[in-house]
Amino acid sequence: MSREELTDAREQINKIDDEMSRLFELRMEAAKQIAAYKKEHGLPIKDKRREDEIIERLSSKIEDETIRQYYVRFLRSTIDISCDYQHTLSEGSKVAFCGEKGAFAYFAVKHLFPDSKECRYDTFIDAYESVVKGDCDYAVLPMENSASGEVGQVTDLLFSGSLYVTAMYDMPINQSLIGVKGASLSDVKKIYSHPQAISQCAKYLQRHKIEAVETSSTSAAIKYVSELNDKTVAAIGCEQAADLYDMVILDPIINEQRANTTRFGVFSRALPDVAGKNRGDNFILTFTVRNEAGALAEAVSIVSSFDFNMRTLRSRPMKDLLWNYYFFVEAEGDIRGESGKAMLRALSGCCDKLKVAGIYQNK
Repeated sequence: MSREELTDAREQINKIDDEMSRLFELRMEAAKQIAAYKKEHGLPIKDKRREDEIIERLSSKIEDETIRQYYVRFLRSTIDISCDYQHTLSEGSKVAFCGEKGAFAYFAVKHLFPDSKECRYDTFIDAYESVVKGDCDYAVLPMENSASGEVGQVTDLLFSGSLYVTAMYDMPINQSLIGVKGASLSDVKKIYSHPQAISQCAKYLQRHKIEAVETSSTSAAIKYVSELNDKTVAAIGCEQAADLYDMVILDPIINEQRANTTRFGVFSRALPDVAGKNRGDNFILTFTVRNEAGALAEAVSIVSSFDFNMRTLRSRPMKDLLWNYYFFVEAEGDIRGESGKAMLRALSGCCDKLKVAGIYQNK
C-alpha cells in the first residue's frame, strides 16, 4: 500500500466514524424512549430473545465470514451499552466510593448524586476501576484535605489511569465523637478512627486522656464501635453517620482546625462536551518534562503566558522510574477555547507525556 492509499483509507474511516457518531446518538435517543416505556410498564431492560433476533438478522447481511464474527461482537457490545444506558435512566446512576456507609465520601455522593445508587468499595483503586470497567457510572474520591494535604494515591490514578475529573465538591469536615446509646464523654477511654481523623483531633484526645486506635476508615470505626456496644469505646467520624448506626453524638466538633475541608473529585469516563453546556471553569493537567535544565520552568512559563491562573503545582514520584517525577497543575480558565488549544500545542513541545486530566466546576 502506498502512502497516498493509506491517507485515502484513513480519510474514509474518518468520514465513516463521523456518520457512526451521529447514528449512535440517534440510536441512544431511541433507547431512551424505550427505557421510559419499559419503566412505565414494569418491563425488564434485558430482552434476550429480541437481542438474538437483532444479531441474527443483521449479521446475516455480512458476506465475509471473518468480518461477520467481528460484527457480531460489535452488535453485542452496542446492545450492552444500550442496556447500560437504559438501566441508568430507569434506576439512576451507580456511584462508587471508598469506605463503609456513613463515610464522608458516602455523604459526598448523596450531595452530588442524590438519586443515585451508592456502591461501596474497600479501596480507592477498586472504586476507580469500577468506573473503568463500566460497573459504575462515576466514582467520588477524596483528592485533598485542607489540613492533611493531597491524597497521593488518587492523584496517581489521575495521572496513570483513563478517567477524568468532571466536578469538584468542597465538603466541610467536622469530626464528631460518636458513642453507643447511654454513653457519655466521661465514659470514653478508647476511640477508633482513621489516622487522619485521629491526627486532626490529637489535642482533644490528649486533653481527655483517650487512647486512639487506627482503622481503615472513619465509617469502619463507627460500624465496629456500634457492634461492640461498649460505653467505654467511641469512634471519630461524620456526625450524620450516627443515625445510620443508631448511635449518639457525645461531642459534635472535636477537630482542632475548624476550617477543615476535603475536596472530592467526580471521576468519569469522558470529559465534558465540547459544545460548552457542561464546560468547566477549571482544568487539571498532568505531565512529565524532559530531564534537562529549565524544562519544568519552560512548561510553567507556557501556562502563565497564555493568561491561565495556575493555582496548584505539585510533583509526584513515578512508580516505575526511580527518581523521576510527574507534575500536577490545577488552573482557572477555559482550556477548550482557542487560547487553551494553543497552550496545549506549546506544552506538547516540552512535555513528554501530557494529559488534560480534568475539566470541572465546583459543586
